[in-house]
Amino acid sequence: MSNTPITNRKIRFALVGCGRIAKNHFDSIRQHADHAELVDVCDIDPAALQNAITATGAVGHASLSAMLEKTTADCVILTTPSGIHPQQAVDVARAGRHVLSEKPMATKWEDGLKMVRACEEAGVRLFVVKQNRKNATLQLLKQAVSQKRFGQIYMVTLNVFWQRPQAGYYDQAKWRGTWELDGGAFMNQASHYVDLLEWLIGPIDSLHAYTATLARDIEAEDSGVLSVRWRNGALGSLNCTMLTYPKNLEGSITILGEKGTVRVGGVAVNEIQEWQFADSRPEDEQIKAASYATTSVYGFGHPLYYDNVIRTMRGEAEPDVDGREGLKSLEVLIAAYRSARDGVRVGLPLEL
Repeated sequence: MSNTPITNRKIRFALVGCGRIAKNHFDSIRQHADHAELVDVCDIDPAALQNAITATGAVGHASLSAMLEKTTADCVILTTPSGIHPQQAVDVARAGRHVLSEKPMATKWEDGLKMVRACEEAGVRLFVVKQNRKNATLQLLKQAVSQKRFGQIYMVTLNVFWQRPQAGYYDQAKWRGTWELDGGAFMNQASHYVDLLEWLIGPIDSLHAYTATLARDIEAEDSGVLSVRWRNGALGSLNCTMLTYPKNLEGSITILGEKGTVRVGGVAVNEIQEWQFADSRPEDEQIKAASYATTSVYGFGHPLYYDNVIRTMRGEAEPDVDGREGLKSLEVLIAAYRSARDGVRVGLPLEL
């Protein structure tokens, strides 16, 4: 398979890992039924596999290797535990299929690099899911930053105050909260917020982190704080815990600049709560409409993310988040964990 645009038929997807997040992918492909279809699903858990087959009508497989032998898919979606993504991505790439990986793309820096190299060597695309970038609230914020409406940015604060219970979440699967397969609050739950640090504000100069496992019986952290200095001079922090009582409270970002103040809050950056700029622009009228109610911390970005993937494979667009773009937030995560482990400030990039 090459990167030749697919325009004469529907783009075929296969999915491996029919757990919690898979439904968002099934729904997204269904919403793009004019241009996409799900042909295969795969899971090592027979019950999860059967549920996926029933829900989608796709052909089921008990292993990735069995699926790769038979699938006609153009692109394979990885919604398995994060630590398994790298080897699966390599296997899929070598089989000549494009790869679409859920976040985080990997739990180790070297594994992320391995995924990018394998896909580049095989001549296939690597997409990494960052659906929160597609939220209307964050699109407006990205536009304001790009237009330099803040002037100099002074301070940026992100809060992820959520609840992930032991019994109702971590105990549901042995891989959750492990270093090898999952990572902790930063790596898993807050990874979309870590992504915003660089996507919105720019390259990071250095960071310092503290992590703690205060209440959950897991290997990795259930809480953490991250202090950041950007190359543009801005200072900021990301505060994250999965111990908020009694339920998810806040997923927010506040940017304070020379000529602007913006706060996007709600449970998952879904409400624009402050929008003050020295100048006024027509798009400021869109502020009220951009906020949306959400019962899900995933937001509504997956179908919009798929729109870019499908248009990329049809030759109509470039990928919003390819493997190298995905590496940026992984690099910040790995730097944060190294800082917390060694008690040191870590400079970026990790490799020169």
